[in-house]
Amino acid sequence: MNLIEDLRWRGLIAQSTDEKALIETLKKPITAYIGFDPTAPSLHVGNLVVLLVLRRFQLAGHNPIALVGGATGLVGDPSGRSDERTLNSTETVQGWVGSIRSQLSAFLDFDTKSNPAIVVNNLDWTSPLTAIEFLRDIGKHFSVNQMLAKDSVASRLESGGISYTEFSYQVLQAYDYLELFRRNDCTLQIGGSDQWGNIVAGLDLIRRVESGSAHALTIALLAKSDGSKFGKSASGSIWLDPQMTSPYAFFQFWLNTEDKDIINFLKIFSFKSHEEIMQLEKAHAINPGLREAHRELARELTTLVHGADATVRAQAAAQALFGQGDLRELDEATLMSAMAELPRASISKDDEIPTWVDLLALTGIVESKSAARRVVTDGGAYLNNEKVTSADFAPSKDEFLCGKYAILRKGKRDLAAIELI
Repeated sequence: MNLIEDLRWRGLIAQSTDEKALIETLKKPITAYIGFDPTAPSLHVGNLVVLLVLRRFQLAGHNPIALVGGATGLVGDPSGRSDERTLNSTETVQGWVGSIRSQLSAFLDFDTKSNPAIVVNNLDWTSPLTAIEFLRDIGKHFSVNQMLAKDSVASRLESGGISYTEFSYQVLQAYDYLELFRRNDCTLQIGGSDQWGNIVAGLDLIRRVESGSAHALTIALLAKSDGSKFGKSASGSIWLDPQMTSPYAFFQFWLNTEDKDIINFLKIFSFKSHEEIMQLEKAHAINPGLREAHRELARELTTLVHGADATVRAQAAAQALFGQGDLRELDEATLMSAMAELPRASISKDDEIPTWVDLLALTGIVESKSAARRVVTDGGAYLNNEKVTSADFAPSKDEFLCGKYAILRKGKRDLAAIELI
């Protein structure tokens, strides 16, 4: 199975230029690029869809370029938006460029001798241009009629209008493709399916300016089976930066994948072979309760993004929270990240510690103190994985983890946290 067939099997291909010609071209190493605009200090799991496609191209022997848009990030991509993007300062955007550059090393090999990845910043070739040079040398090749017909522009015009700044985005992206064609002999741009119009504009610019030809490949935008937006959790976006989304929360995001989505996500995000994925699919069909496929995906992606040690700590925290390990063995950072996903309440360290029943009611995971007492009576009450047998039990401050945290568990799955402040 060639690379394009593999991508199609994984459900990744939305559109491409002449597929037969592209397959023939890919029989020899080519240079391909994907662009990422710095709209935040970190990439997020949505970016992984296309980023891992670029990784697949490198593993297949091709030369990958990751473009970080120091220029386009100052303008704003209108694709997929109904309003104008808030413009960030030059200093902010350039700081985000540096952060994203460093993140890319987890996914692309910059040290291999055969086809090392490179990172480029489109500000390097855009900033030296004057406005007059850009309009004369690049702008003259674009038809306003064709630009207005692009989906991203047409939808904005229908919803109230678009500024010239964002209207010009497709020209800047097309210019990027032209420059990489000139500088790096780059003949393939990969992007999300919402980027098709911008990528095709680059192909047309290469043909007009250099009489050259290149290819476009877009990746299907990921949708969850229930129609909700991919990449969100109760606490917000799932980022690749461990300071913005902890490795524990990252691991849990994949572990909590809906059963209907798990095989699709394995195909898209995992580097397991077709045979391994099909085996997991069979195992999941036989006993979905084991969540074997979910655990494999969570382990693989957490290790890829955060490293093997972080994966071990995330798994240990998950097991300890549900009574399969010692909570006291967790370091404070891991414990805090695990608690961040739980219903949580705080009490003053100067006050007397209330009973377990009062604490559970304070967290809100039971409707009343009488309901909390029934949990104790029914044998489902735990403090830091130790069973609570009396409704009058009040923990001492010495029993708090790291001197200030307590994990309350109701039955097997319902957890809450208390913090001394």
